[in-house]
Amino acid sequence: MRERKWIVAGILLAALSASAQQPSNSPTQAPPDGTVTAPETQPSANPGAPDGAATTPSSQTSQSQQPATTLPPPAAALPQPTTMDQVVDRFIEREHGLIKALSTRTPVVETYLQNLSADPQLGPVPSEDHYFLGRMDMGESVDRKDYLKEQDKGMQLRLMGGFQKLFKVQYQPLGFSWMVYADRTDFDREHYEFHYIRREFLGDVRCLVFDVTPKKNSGKGRFLGRIWVEDQDWNIVRLNGTYAPAPRNSYFFHMDSWRLNLIPGYWVPAYIYSEEGDFSAGVKNKTAFKAQTRIWGYDLKKGDKDDELTQIRVDSVKDDSAAAQDASPLQAEREWQQQAEDNVVDRLTRAGLLAPEGDVDRILQTVVNNLEVTNNIDLPRPVRTRVLLTAPLETFSVGNTIVISRGLIDVLPDEASLAAVLSHELAHIVLGHNLGSKFAFNDRMLFSDESTYNNFGFRHVPEEETAADKKAVELLKNSPYAQKLDSVGLFLKALQARAPQLNALLTTHLGNTLASNGTVSRLSALLTTGPALDMNKLDQVAALPLGGRIKINPWDDKAEMVKTAPVAITSARDKMPFEVTPFYPRLARYGVANAPTAPTTAANSTSGN
Repeated sequence: MRERKWIVAGILLAALSASAQQPSNSPTQAPPDGTVTAPETQPSANPGAPDGAATTPSSQTSQSQQPATTLPPPAAALPQPTTMDQVVDRFIEREHGLIKALSTRTPVVETYLQNLSADPQLGPVPSEDHYFLGRMDMGESVDRKDYLKEQDKGMQLRLMGGFQKLFKVQYQPLGFSWMVYADRTDFDREHYEFHYIRREFLGDVRCLVFDVTPKKNSGKGRFLGRIWVEDQDWNIVRLNGTYAPAPRNSYFFHMDSWRLNLIPGYWVPAYIYSEEGDFSAGVKNKTAFKAQTRIWGYDLKKGDKDDELTQIRVDSVKDDSAAAQDASPLQAEREWQQQAEDNVVDRLTRAGLLAPEGDVDRILQTVVNNLEVTNNIDLPRPVRTRVLLTAPLETFSVGNTIVISRGLIDVLPDEASLAAVLSHELAHIVLGHNLGSKFAFNDRMLFSDESTYNNFGFRHVPEEETAADKKAVELLKNSPYAQKLDSVGLFLKALQARAPQLNALLTTHLGNTLASNGTVSRLSALLTTGPALDMNKLDQVAALPLGGRIKINPWDDKAEMVKTAPVAITSARDKMPFEVTPFYPRLARYGVANAPTAPTTAANSTSGN
């Protein structure tokens, strides 16, 4: 029974850590009479706009010009609330509006969970991990489709009917939806009591804080905790708590769920963190874990809907360039590889697994250019770099495109370590280890998003991996990073130390693994370089926690670098290499300076669900 409870808690959790900026908490006392005053520091950009309707800069397309594929506009104009009772009515209404607005969306949901055990020196550390990736239908007929069909199969078999059945049975009203919404079906005064606590800033956004408790006899599995409501349009932006009472043979975990204002008028669920376990003296843990969920791909198309051709324009163009001539056999081979490469990149992007081109790619490209220039590498086609949105640590190359996962970028401690990882894939390209040319046939792209991992694979044979490692070391020793390889050795040693406990994080799904059977295999020649790994040395940071480098826009999947201020490490427990940590994004409103990168598709998208 205890094992079953542990599993239920673990599977439904949320994974992937984001080392986000700490918001400033400046609580402000509410007026004694309990009235609510309109926000003074954040006036509406358009005083004449109806309450609840999003206002956007004049340069953006107006709501009336948006295609039908965008979210519907918020509710019609209502007067600003003046009492706490009116505030409660408003955020209840807005919550139901969000549920309805997102009912046509099928975002990607990634969960990474680390079981914990106590270490005398480092405190709670990972002892085992689990990983899940799928698409969630947020409509009334809730469903989920997994990208990883065989993921953690033994774990699923110990569930009540398996992970798929558990997910569907407990979604209404139990299960994962409770981490996205406080209560999908019964979030109202009939089932809950709402108690105003104070005002508080989350980042740049002033919020009203309420404690939420289920009423007596309102049913099992009701939300119990605290919510933060922004004070302009009265949307819930954060939920923190658990669910009670639990049905028989079920276990409810605690969760901290965050939303981002990525489109006008709506705050969409983006991050969920959960943690259980008490390592105080004398406590016996039935359950101990840290877990995070990232949600992205809200603007992905549903697989069962056809694209809408809103505008077709064909220009008459005559190609007089040299490329218009017949291709030589070698040119034809390169064109074929380019076609396959473009097909794969486009298909991974449409599946929500690859970030669109952006600033992070340019940073990666700079590192690759440094390696190319200092090694006098002159390739007939340019090398491109892209970011895989998932957490497992992996890289691969298809044609001349190097793909590196978000999770791997997160944990790398410095540029030299990034260069080492990229040099391995660059070596494959220099040595002509081309993979993926079969994907130049477009019929090979005709598969569902959830079967992507079954149709794609870019793993090299052992002989090519050995040759690429040797070439990569050569490239690094001739590069600007030659004097910084000690940090690369330290990273590999840290990875070696944690590899036995991080099987899921080190399980690659498209490329070759960095470690197998608990032993680092990638660039193993560099394991002997640098000083010995010593967790007690506070100035020795061999690897970072997950989420320390990259953040993803949940609406349009764009990747950005995390901007954080340096934080002093005061003990070995502060290092947390490869570990999950809580989310704490700095909240900001859509269209405001320093807000999360706003998707341009909010006003101009032609993709729809």
